Amino acid sequence: MNLKNIASWTFRVIAAVILLQTLYFKFTAHPQSVKLFTAIGDYIGWSAANPYMRIGTGVMELITGILLLIPSRAFLGAFLGLGVISGALATHLFIPTVGINFDGDAGLFTLAVVVFVACLIVLLIEKEQGMALYKKYIKKG
Repeated sequence: MNLKNIASWTFRVIAAVILLQTLYFKFTAHPQSVKLFTAIGDYIGWSAANPYMRIGTGVMELITGILLLIPSRAFLGAFLGLGVISGALATHLFIPTVGINFDGDAGLFTLAVVVFVACLIVLLIEKEQGMALYKKYIKKG
């Protein structure tokens, strides 16, 4: 294994483990998760958002985590991961009732930053995969 493969696997596993670990909280309706998504729903004016956004986000994180662990889909996983985690970061930064220290804990925000950085690094490492996908599906001919 060369350094590129080791780095790719390292950052893919970091992001995937964090994303997959948080599924337990979303899918079991852990009180902190329910509180978080209720706060988001109240802020956007959709009080019923909690179960839909919580489970929907969990499903997207599950797909992202799986894609990150499949070597031939690492770029797609990292790309999707950046999208999903950008939403989480925006929520922490721009929704006052959530904030960086939600419920007195900056851990969620910190984990989101780690996932963002890990996915960004994977995108850079796996840019050949991205270019191949671009040539195959976007720039035909």
